[in-house]
Amino acid sequence: MNILKEIILFSIRIYQKTLSLDHGILGKILPYRACIYTPTCSEYGYEAIEKYGLRKGIYLGTKRVLRCSPAGKGGYDPVP
Repeated sequence: MNILKEIILFSIRIYQKTLSLDHGILGKILPYRACIYTPTCSEYGYEAIEKYGLRKGIYLGTKRVLRCSPAGKGGYDPVP
């Protein structure tokens, strides 16, 4: 497996366990979920990179984050 891909996937997991309001330590302090989608944006990005590689995975993950907003519908939105 590509070392850069491994570093990015590891970074996503570190983010999830520390800064993420949905997965990490901050989520235990602040009592609300931040992501309106299932899977969460970080899970979606992780899965997309695993499935499609860095280029397409980062593209799909970025598109997902950009369409995430409080005005959005949210809901179940799996990696294609």
